[in-house]
Amino acid sequence: MKRLKIALAGNPNSGKSTVFNALTGARQHVANYPGVTVEKKYGEIEYKGCSILVVDLPGIYSLTAYSIEEIVARDFIINEKPDFVVDIVDASNLERNLYLTVQLLEMGVPVIIALNMMDLASSRGMIIDHEKLSELMGIPAVPMIARANKGIDKLLDTIVEFGCKERKIEWKPFIISYGMDIDNAIRELEKLIVNSHIGKRYPARWLAIKYIEQDEQVIEFLKKDPQLFEKIQKIYERLHNHVLNTLDEEPEAIIADYRYGYITGITRNVVKRKVEERVNLSDKIDKVLTNRILGPALMLFIIYFVYKFTFRVSEIPTQWLEQIFSYMKQITCFFIPEGMLRSLVISGIIDGVGSVISFVPLIMVMFFFIAILEDSGYMARIAYMTDRVLRWFGLHGSSILALIVSGGISGGCAVPGVFATRTLRGEKERIATILITPFMNCGAKLPVYAMLISAFFFKDKANILLLLTVMSWCFSLIAAKLFRMTILKGPSSPFVMELPPYRLPTVKGVAIHTWERTWQYLKKAGTIILGFSVLMW
Repeated sequence: MKRLKIALAGNPNSGKSTVFNALTGARQHVANYPGVTVEKKYGEIEYKGCSILVVDLPGIYSLTAYSIEEIVARDFIINEKPDFVVDIVDASNLERNLYLTVQLLEMGVPVIIALNMMDLASSRGMIIDHEKLSELMGIPAVPMIARANKGIDKLLDTIVEFGCKERKIEWKPFIISYGMDIDNAIRELEKLIVNSHIGKRYPARWLAIKYIEQDEQVIEFLKKDPQLFEKIQKIYERLHNHVLNTLDEEPEAIIADYRYGYITGITRNVVKRKVEERVNLSDKIDKVLTNRILGPALMLFIIYFVYKFTFRVSEIPTQWLEQIFSYMKQITCFFIPEGMLRSLVISGIIDGVGSVISFVPLIMVMFFFIAILEDSGYMARIAYMTDRVLRWFGLHGSSILALIVSGGISGGCAVPGVFATRTLRGEKERIATILITPFMNCGAKLPVYAMLISAFFFKDKANILLLLTVMSWCFSLIAAKLFRMTILKGPSSPFVMELPPYRLPTVKGVAIHTWERTWQYLKKAGTIILGFSVLMW
């Protein structure tokens, strides 16, 4: 049986996770890439005599080292050398998504294009000729609608056909002309790199292009050979000065322009439009949901509904679990005589495990609603609407997800909340968000609050808890402002967020996301709490 290792790449909101879930189902694992908090998802499947290891790379817009996710994705492709990359492309935003495809081809890695969201493209009046796209780019292109499970078998057939043949899959860099000046500089740099000892690890032409783009990671890598770096720097300075004097542009901007020019030429040949100007359904919905007045009011109503419904639904299962652990204590007392062992089992182990497990229904329901908000596209709108407020406190619109997961809707957990900060590109905003997540009303605080509320308030208990939640937000935002004014001084990073089209979440997708996060809570928080419970006993 032939073994293949493939990587799934794609822009955020291109449906990459949906494709990964459709391919691997329950046969997937989650870890972290070494040294960073970016999740590494992988799963193994067998199809038509091939064993295929599928690795889900972080969502990225390019292969330039601007963010942790881009560095992680690029390093995996270069160092792990998958047999090929399946690039998940949002067919409704073809031109923007193909920018990453072109960069992957320039790196030399074999690529299959998975044209996802063909239904959305059609609803926007777009007709995409996938066969013509495949012909022009010289790589397979598979149309699909991953959320409806359409095209998954065709994608697997293409993977097997592309990868399980006897011939070896070769890495061959794709060449785009960037104009005579830059092309000549690339050839000079490529020749120098090929003849050096560091030109064996990375494709020489790709290194040359990335150096001209002033990629920080590539610059640091080339500095390992001081003599080579000095020669490369002279060629770059000559090119930079010439281009700046003649075109009044940076070489990096010219490279991007030529890439988009190539992509525009492709899309003109493969995309036809039924209607030139079309206001799609998402735009119509956004006129209401992101309205300056109605938007925030509806957002607060939705969050309040999630808050109330989460507690109401999880209340009975939580009581059942508490009762089960109470019976376990009684059984332990019956079988184990009084002494140190009984105390360890009851106070250390059962109470420790019970304190974690009893919150699972509440946390699972909360993650269920968060998965719906994310998969539907509304969570991006929440970030968009809250950015103006959060920015005044030195945070970022994307901080909202981490704060909500940590307990912004009471009952969260700071552990997955901290993990959620990996989407923040600015280091200072990321650290500030991590520092204030403990202010949120996490699941561990709820029993204490419930006891105090029951003791001092006889009416409107849910509203008192809501007041405590509002207070936690106030304290956390004040703390964030103080952090950004003192130990985390510096300008805020720009807020650029794509508003994905609204989609109806699938049952399978929501179930997988809910289970993944609940399991992460059990694994991360559960082991620590159990360990401390036994230690403190």
